[in-house]
Amino acid sequence: MSAMNDSLDETPSLGEKAAIFQGTSGSGNITGSAFIPLHSPLQPPSAAVPTLLKGNRKSREVDEAEMRPVPNPFPELLPSTVSLVSECLLPWTKTSATQVIKVYSEDNTSRAVEVPSDITARDICQLFILKNHCIDDNSWTLFEQIPHLSIERTIEDHESVIEVQSSWGMDSHCCLYFRKNYAKYEFFKKPLDFFPEQMVSVSSESNGIMNHSQLIQTFLSSSSCPEIHGFLHAKEHGRKSWKKFYFVLRRSGLYFSNKGTSKEPRHLQFIAEFGDSDVYTLLSAKKVYSAPTDYGFCVKASKSSSARDLKLLCADDEQTRTCWVTAMRLFKYGMQLYQNFTQPYQKQKSSPMRSISENSLVAMDFSGHKSRVIENPSEVLSVAVEEGLSWRRKSCHRLSSHGSPSASQSSLSSIAIHVAQPWFHCKLSRDEAQKLISQQGLIDGVFLVRDSQSNPRTFVLSLCHTQKIKHFQIVPVEEDGELFYSLDDGHTRFTDLLQLVEFYQLNRGILPCKLKHHCARIAL
Repeated sequence: MSAMNDSLDETPSLGEKAAIFQGTSGSGNITGSAFIPLHSPLQPPSAAVPTLLKGNRKSREVDEAEMRPVPNPFPELLPSTVSLVSECLLPWTKTSATQVIKVYSEDNTSRAVEVPSDITARDICQLFILKNHCIDDNSWTLFEQIPHLSIERTIEDHESVIEVQSSWGMDSHCCLYFRKNYAKYEFFKKPLDFFPEQMVSVSSESNGIMNHSQLIQTFLSSSSCPEIHGFLHAKEHGRKSWKKFYFVLRRSGLYFSNKGTSKEPRHLQFIAEFGDSDVYTLLSAKKVYSAPTDYGFCVKASKSSSARDLKLLCADDEQTRTCWVTAMRLFKYGMQLYQNFTQPYQKQKSSPMRSISENSLVAMDFSGHKSRVIENPSEVLSVAVEEGLSWRRKSCHRLSSHGSPSASQSSLSSIAIHVAQPWFHCKLSRDEAQKLISQQGLIDGVFLVRDSQSNPRTFVLSLCHTQKIKHFQIVPVEEDGELFYSLDDGHTRFTDLLQLVEFYQLNRGILPCKLKHHCARIAL
């Protein structure tokens, strides 16, 4: 992994930025022969001024008769109005300070782009979504990774990327990663899955069990005082040993009790506050920091880059770590996180992609000799699936019609189908699959399909459920010269892996949950 600082001082180009980053602002001026400053591109000409022209080694003054001013094409506009029009026509010219940043993907391919100095993490994600023709499902995220500390964190959508980079040391080799994170805002949808009842207490009048909307409201409201509490392992300062303490997280900061589970003020000792600190997850807690488990996280001051300043903590399981990290994010950013979550949906409502009303769309069935309108809503989905399967059978028949139909040709056509799918990862080990799913969010339904390492003829479906990753073997079944794939020992058979995945996206079957979000890798 190469350092990112190599390209920060290069003189950039404004070619690609004009069409994407609209309405940005910045300070500073671009200098150098490659740039032409555009301060007032449509400013009306002033009165003629005597000009000096060089010719034949002599200078002569051009009088007003020889050099008449060009008439103003917009005489009804005042100079101030023309300046305003120029600002509206070329808003990107207001940003004269730019920097070059390098962004990596999961396969460590990188791309350097020139961006305005006030660009946010959401803008960077939108830029790479456009450049790589990705589907914008609001899960693409920018990560900050600090390799020499073996930690990383999610850069929130509203954060300034240049400010994040300004806290890096010159020799720190810090990186920005662009990848999916399905769990980024999942706690707004299913907060009870992220905050176990035994770890949350609220000092309010309601003593009953809160629903998910009330639970989130307590974190977003400044008048309420939610509290996260439980046992964590903490690394003693200056030592390699870890010790278990009872921790309490409040709006004022993180504390631990020096007397059992007591929450009395005289027993609570202050650890950190989140005004100028961020929470990171440990990438290799056991290997690098000798932690008792791999579910480590830490609190790091924004301007610090030393391992001695880290407040290292470790949980007993993934759910406990997720609860603490999510609560720290909510206490730090509060309502800003909720605005980041709702902003994409508000844009979709204000500017729909198509003008036609969805009420005017009619479901049709073309499977028979005559087309018909489907009036029963429950029948629409089943007809759509059946129509898709019939088209796939026709396409497989066309592939086999060029030669004698055989099981080998059927298997070749099946391989050609699933290899091109974004959820399929051919040479991926069990550990790499678990790492990829963990990176892209441990929520129900995150999955991928990969080759089996133990049996070359089979495949494996790796699926996340209740923040745990499970692996299911896809076994090939051959009958009457035809090859099928099955997850339940041949009871439910599919002609190819694409058909299998589409079935379990609609039906749970023998799986603990439906397939919802696929893990995808992109090359920048």
